[in-house]
Amino acid sequence: MTTTPMTRYDRSMLRVMNDRRGRPLYATAPRRRVVVAAHVALTVAVVALLAHFCLSQAEPTWAAVAGAVLLLPWTVATGAINGATRGLLELRERALDERQLAERSRVLARAHRLMTCLLAGSVAGLLAAGALDGDALRTYTAPALAAVLVAHWLMPLWVAGLTAQDEPTEDETATL
Repeated sequence: MTTTPMTRYDRSMLRVMNDRRGRPLYATAPRRRVVVAAHVALTVAVVALLAHFCLSQAEPTWAAVAGAVLLLPWTVATGAINGATRGLLELRERALDERQLAERSRVLARAHRLMTCLLAGSVAGLLAAGALDGDALRTYTAPALAAVLVAHWLMPLWVAGLTAQDEPTEDETATL
């Protein structure tokens, strides 16, 4: 932890991120993978629905309503991932110990590498679509940029959720 004292907000967030009531959702690695997969799927669905709402010429109200409804399970999945990582990405630096700070750096570096690959793939896909059809770039650029922006925003959370370690069981802590 840093020498800067924690504020009341820091202590409150630390309590929230270490609340173990949601632990059954993310107690094991397979459960964390399911939660992250659900979060990714919900994110894709919400982004697709909002893109349809913004770009559709027809009556797109249903897409906005469906996107808003999906935000509740998306929020629950986000909370489960934050709980699994004990707030690794949400807490301020002064609320984390040295091990957590090192883990945060590893997660951010891995997310950065994955985003570089995703961006390269997006550029290649847009260029290929533009080569096949000249109007494709005008049609697909805005939704592709929005999707990549959302992925850039959430990639560290997904990486942290997938790389989080299981907590030691009571038997393991008794032998230490």
